[in-house]
Amino acid sequence: MNEAIGISAPNVRPGHRDATAHAAEQPFRYPLTRKYVEPDWRRVPGFKDVTEEQWRSAQWQRAHTVKNLVEFKKALGDNLDDELYADIERDQHQRATMSMLIPPQMINTMDLADLRNDRVRLYMAPAFSDRHPEWTNHPMASRDSLHEAEMWAVEGLTHRYPTKVLAEMISTCPQYCGHCTRMDLVGNDTEQILKYKFELKQQERWDAMLDYLRRTPMVRDVVVSGGDIANIPIKRLEDFVMQLLGIENIRDIRLATKGLMGIPQHFLQDEVREGFERMAKIARERDVDIAVHTHINCAQQITPLVGDAVRMILDAGMRDVRNQGVLLRGVNATTQDLLELCFMLIDHAKVMPYYFYQCDMIPNSEHWRTAIWEAQDLQHAIMGYLPGFATARVVCDVPFVGKRWVHMLKDYDRVKGISYWTKNYRTGIEYDDPDALSREYPYYDPIYTLPEEGQEYWREFMRRGELQLTPV
Repeated sequence: MNEAIGISAPNVRPGHRDATAHAAEQPFRYPLTRKYVEPDWRRVPGFKDVTEEQWRSAQWQRAHTVKNLVEFKKALGDNLDDELYADIERDQHQRATMSMLIPPQMINTMDLADLRNDRVRLYMAPAFSDRHPEWTNHPMASRDSLHEAEMWAVEGLTHRYPTKVLAEMISTCPQYCGHCTRMDLVGNDTEQILKYKFELKQQERWDAMLDYLRRTPMVRDVVVSGGDIANIPIKRLEDFVMQLLGIENIRDIRLATKGLMGIPQHFLQDEVREGFERMAKIARERDVDIAVHTHINCAQQITPLVGDAVRMILDAGMRDVRNQGVLLRGVNATTQDLLELCFMLIDHAKVMPYYFYQCDMIPNSEHWRTAIWEAQDLQHAIMGYLPGFATARVVCDVPFVGKRWVHMLKDYDRVKGISYWTKNYRTGIEYDDPDALSREYPYYDPIYTLPEEGQEYWREFMRRGELQLTPV
């Protein structure tokens, strides 16, 4: 009977098996063809006389960081043609939510032969014509799209999750990304956006953060961010982290910096290395995990200098360096681009792919954003190529809910582009809300990704002057 249905008899050794599997053609090809090299900065007109010693100097990089369009043109020369110059200038007057700030290191990763389509230029120095002509801005967008300030326990300390907090220590970065989710707070004013300014003095704010953490034992995890920790003098950063390490309930500390890619020279300074070594040593002694989180969006930004900075951090004793990229249409929102980025991260820079976020619903960000179904497709497409521990999760940061894997939605109206999400914990602003855990919270796809019926729904929505949709 067993033989009749294909089941081997017990205690019978299987017979010979021929090996038939072989490497097959795949949608994504590995090994990578991209080279792990530092582009020659002397090819950039404004940097043609810069010595290697100057280029490796954090002080030189900061002093020559491009702060406006005139300086951008001076650096790039004829590579930035008049048409693109005027296009970027118009964007700065009419659309930009972040002022220009681009270190030489980042400029050197741009494709000078095709700046119009260069991925780094597209998100660091957006042009007016890059934006969608009709749906520049989603009607549900807001300048603090995640409502982080509403969840401040003290100024700059967001207590959004049960056991985790975000400490926004400063409001500046070594570089300003066009899609910055904290454009409400971070950076200089633009013609479109006047930024919030911290009201408390810096040390008072930091002391208030530490005091709150000392008297809130449910918090075990602190993300030290801003802004960017690369803009905090290392002695000040070290002092704050050492005080965190002295709080018994703090078990995880994450230092957040895009500067690891934007200005890796900062992390290669002796005083920064020594500070990281001291923080890591005390963390080990107190059995606390301390790691660095960075933000790299495209493979061309991964160069040996970035790898050197990562190795310094790992050699200093930090547990890990993890990447939290943002899905940006035209920059990385394809299977090929995401996989190339992830393999460059783990093969060369030794950075762990961690998250790819949906671009948040800040003003004028529509052309970058992806629909939930597109993000779901990307998550599916990258599965199986990378080691499981290095397969980034594609997540949506849902307002009032928090990070959710893109397949975790409760319901989805694909015509109107509205997905609905639930949550499993209360924030400090919902402690007395009886419906907080049963409510469905909406998130919105870019309108131009919708069928015509859905786009017309939003046109009518705007004609009626409606300001918000009430969650189900």
